[in-house]
Amino acid sequence: MIEHVYRRAAEARGIDAVIVATDDERIARVVEQFGGTVRMTAATHRTGTDRVAEVAAALTCDVVVNVQGDLPLLQPGMLAELIAPFAADAAVTMSTLRRQASAEDYANPNVVKVVVDRQGDALYFSRSPVPYFRDGPPKGGHYDEANVVSGFSRTWKHIGLYGYRRDFLLLFAGLPQTPLEQAESLEQLRALEHGFRIRTVETLYSTIEVDTPEDLERVRRHLLAAARA
Repeated sequence: MIEHVYRRAAEARGIDAVIVATDDERIARVVEQFGGTVRMTAATHRTGTDRVAEVAAALTCDVVVNVQGDLPLLQPGMLAELIAPFAADAAVTMSTLRRQASAEDYANPNVVKVVVDRQGDALYFSRSPVPYFRDGPPKGGHYDEANVVSGFSRTWKHIGLYGYRRDFLLLFAGLPQTPLEQAESLEQLRALEHGFRIRTVETLYSTIEVDTPEDLERVRRHLLAAARA
């Protein structure tokens, strides 16, 4: 799985280098076997972002992208979308992606949802169905048989890719963890709770984040079908 992620990331426009950050010798050996670049890190990091920050501290780049190893169907174009805000707006220090949520996404606690403001900056991330429609679905929307909203353009699925200005990443990794971050087990909430903004970019790319054995099986079926095509 890590090789799929690595090779797809390396194909993205605007990416100068791909480095696997890990504290696991088994992962390091696999990466070296397929010719990838790997950096060993401390085993004491609280989150993956903290691990990436350790590697970034030795780099001289302006922007660092955190691609997690659970995205074997990563589309290279997603990374181009992720880093675009840094060139367009000097005030952007952190970015991520969002995609229109399906009814299934909205109800699934393994799928993180994000609520954004009119500029596309994140207001909140949650594993719960957000926003909650107290008075029923908005005009033009409806509830399906699963009793979740569809037909409403403000229900967003969060895609777990992150871009950072390098200096901000080092600052962010040094911040104390926060109550909402710990409650939802979502490290991006640490940035929001400390008063920093996260720019989100809508993507039309579809991917599968491997959070469960069922997700892994879906990825295997997809790759097998692609190989046969």
